Amino acid sequence: MSSKVYFTDMSAKSKRNLLNKTEAIFLKSGIADIIEKGDLVAIKVHFGEYGNIAFIPPPLIRVVVEQVKAKGGKPFLTDANTLYNGTRRNAIDHLETALKNGFSYETVGAPIIIADGLKGHDYVNVPIKGRHFNEVKISGAVHHADVFIALSHVKGHEVFGFGGAMKNIGMGCGAPAGKQMMHSDMKPRVKEEGCTGCRTCILRCPVGAIILKENNKAYIDQEICIGCGECVAFCPQHTIPINWKTDEASVQEKTAEFALGVIEPKKGKCGFINFLMNISPDCDCCSWNDIPLVPNLGIIASKDPVAVDQASLDMVNQAPVIPNSVLGNKGDVEDKFAALHKHDCTHILTHGEKLGIGSRQYELITFWTR
Repeated sequence: MSSKVYFTDMSAKSKRNLLNKTEAIFLKSGIADIIEKGDLVAIKVHFGEYGNIAFIPPPLIRVVVEQVKAKGGKPFLTDANTLYNGTRRNAIDHLETALKNGFSYETVGAPIIIADGLKGHDYVNVPIKGRHFNEVKISGAVHHADVFIALSHVKGHEVFGFGGAMKNIGMGCGAPAGKQMMHSDMKPRVKEEGCTGCRTCILRCPVGAIILKENNKAYIDQEICIGCGECVAFCPQHTIPINWKTDEASVQEKTAEFALGVIEPKKGKCGFINFLMNISPDCDCCSWNDIPLVPNLGIIASKDPVAVDQASLDMVNQAPVIPNSVLGNKGDVEDKFAALHKHDCTHILTHGEKLGIGSRQYELITFWTR
């Protein structure tokens, strides 16, 4: 069964600028209708790593905030902390980065709440029925909200090939320990140099797999370890290294299962808007953004995140390549993101469809296009 996907391009004129178009697609897609008076509405965005300016501009996000308020909802902007050590590893750095990138109450009209708390420890273990997981670690503010709206910047990604709504929801709403679960099939090991024997990892391990050896260094029993990533996320000395070892299908499928953990408890109360603009080769987690791969295409929305991503992929692949981008000499490739990152970026959509999150079949409804 196909899902309805709404699209408007980047053409603009008097009384029909991009702010007007953002408002129109929010209303036409029916996302406004999922909000009831008093609902706490989590608007999931990516504030951008410092140095990257390809993220969704705050004025467009403010339009969504205003529409949520018009329906009586109580919106807040949110994102979860990162697993890697960047400018968004904890809530303080994360908020300061958001401010530097132009996100504040004055610019967006809503408070910013870091979804998983000060150090990424505020999350809920949500039961699911997946291929890889039967429980996923979803950031607390996202889980406890009444409504979930994902505003996603479409771009390339060095692991996924492509980043859209599904990646923004799954990886973006997982707590750091959950991000470790998605990123690795390898169980963690302690790097003894730097370990202070503080016992933090021992206290956080849910299965008692960690002990202190005679030299006062932590040791993880690989036979007992379940690979949950708690010790990686909580070690204050960062002496339990992040493992990134997995294959493209596994990390995408795991991320789809985390997306299921976000969406399933909120059936009928989720909406998804993808912005096909500044379509950079790499993720907004990078501290830079290179020349876009294709011209700005438009805004696309649906209540189905699988469909909105499939439509986004199709539009990018049908668009001409910008000559001086990294794909400048590959303008005739059928799959632009696969040509760039050598990954099949459809695993997350196929698995999302199997999980019942949405459909890769869609009906495209266009309006206000040139």
